[in-house]
Amino acid sequence: MSVYDFTTAPRRDMDEALKWKIMKEKKPGVREGIVPFSIADMEFANPPEIREGLSEYIQTAVLGYQTAGPAFYEAVGSWTKRRYGRAIRPEWLITTPGVVNALFHAAAAFAEEGEGVIIMPPVYPPFYKAVEKTGRRLVRCPLLEEDGRYVIDYEKMEELAAREENKVLLFCSPHNPTGRVWSREELERLGEICLRHGVFIISDEIHCDLIMPGHAFTSFAAISGELERNTMTCISPSKTFNLAGLETSIVIVPDPERMRALKRRMACAGQEGRVNALGYKACEIAYTRCDEWLSQALEVIYENHLALKAFLGERCPQIRVFPLEGTYLQWMDLHALGWTKEEQERRMVEADLFLDEGYIFGPEGEGFERLNLACPKQILMEALERLAGAVGRGG
Repeated sequence: MSVYDFTTAPRRDMDEALKWKIMKEKKPGVREGIVPFSIADMEFANPPEIREGLSEYIQTAVLGYQTAGPAFYEAVGSWTKRRYGRAIRPEWLITTPGVVNALFHAAAAFAEEGEGVIIMPPVYPPFYKAVEKTGRRLVRCPLLEEDGRYVIDYEKMEELAAREENKVLLFCSPHNPTGRVWSREELERLGEICLRHGVFIISDEIHCDLIMPGHAFTSFAAISGELERNTMTCISPSKTFNLAGLETSIVIVPDPERMRALKRRMACAGQEGRVNALGYKACEIAYTRCDEWLSQALEVIYENHLALKAFLGERCPQIRVFPLEGTYLQWMDLHALGWTKEEQERRMVEADLFLDEGYIFGPEGEGFERLNLACPKQILMEALERLAGAVGRGG
């Protein structure tokens, strides 16, 4: 078994990484060596199998227009089957340059202008944009908090789904930013509501490979044949293997009529369901050769969660840390510090802490912070010391 290096952070401040660009815009004089904890990519080097495989590939490959080939379809199908027990067919798949891209196309394909798309805030910001920028109507069904854990408001969902004008549920599973991994029972209950009222499900499952100990991921479409036909699933190796820059995502639509509708919408935007040549190859390598790298990465991420929880429990008990069931994104509640939204963000920047402010996930996220745990532990602990200093100066 290979032992991978998760203690050395790659230098990304020199390679035009988006996180660093945003950080320097917020604080032009930020000191050297500060690592931002915002955008959801990893401060780990890519799996060596992918680096070596791509290096070998480009020695002979022509990097022209490319399509998904048999090896790509086999890799994706093998991954979903062995990890989630879901058998998929090649004709159900279409590739897009990213899940966000797919969400925009899907919102427009499965709801008409002015019709409702239901979301469950606080939620990943592109969910809002995918609805509003395509002229669809945003319908909010906020998550509820019970005993320090987020749950679905089924009563509200039933009410909203029953309205004829609401056609689509845009669903995040596992949930970003709260870290929830929905149980099979939760999904069954939600799925029954959607089927009963004819609401189509777009399930963003980009974080499905990032599941913490004691939890199991269930793909919405794997629950029943009815739900499979009523669901569009979005997956990608991008979060799992730190490949977001290759812009390769996979959309699974078993229903032929809905697949045609999606393709028509994509064609209107000049998109033909192709991605770049390196993306296809990287995905194939990731899904066939990188299971062990992922297992070790998950151990590091969960250890980071436990370290953060212990540190804040001792040094900053005012900050409430939510359980991490899935994703590598830690959701934290800072309301007890009594800071306004503006003051909270200012204090973070002053302390050289560049997290994702909770308000970007909707009003329900105000007073929260989202912190990226996919980094070497030492970098995390240095950031937590700065956080403790910020709290001590005005908590």
